Amino acid sequence: MDFKDYITVVQDYPKEGIRFKDITTLMQDGPAYKQAIDEMTAYASAQNIDVVVGPEARGFVVGCPIAYALKKGFVPVRKKGKLPRETVDADYGLEYGKDTLSLHNDAITPGQRVLITDDLLATGGTINATIKLVEELGGEVACLAFLIELSYLNGRGKLGEYDIFSLVTFD
Repeated sequence: MDFKDYITVVQDYPKEGIRFKDITTLMQDGPAYKQAIDEMTAYASAQNIDVVVGPEARGFVVGCPIAYALKKGFVPVRKKGKLPRETVDADYGLEYGKDTLSLHNDAITPGQRVLITDDLLATGGTINATIKLVEELGGEVACLAFLIELSYLNGRGKLGEYDIFSLVTFD
């Protein structure tokens, strides 16, 4: 299946010159969404993971069904102030400033093998912050999985030597 056929490219969103990759059209097609999650799950099942971690909000859309299919737990990474218990935090850069991601400080046990998943690998900033949080708690990042990779932004090159799976790549 060519998943690009199910991803809508929106010109000049959220600002002029950007070609936004909209996954909602993929998610609206039940068989295509299921096939995408099944392929990502097949990759993850071979990685001997203990838990799935995903940053809000679209990391939940990808990570939760993978965790469910593998009978593994899912750990949400949220924006600062959104989690109710004590957290560890990591800053990451945005185009015009910075933001902070948080993870409950008891969400990862030392030595756990972690799959980090999200809808999109662009510049790598969000995923790098998520990696820092997992590793700060003693987790081992076993692999990273994405629905889409924008290879022209070189996010993969900023993620080091982690095993990375991308379902679709836009060059």
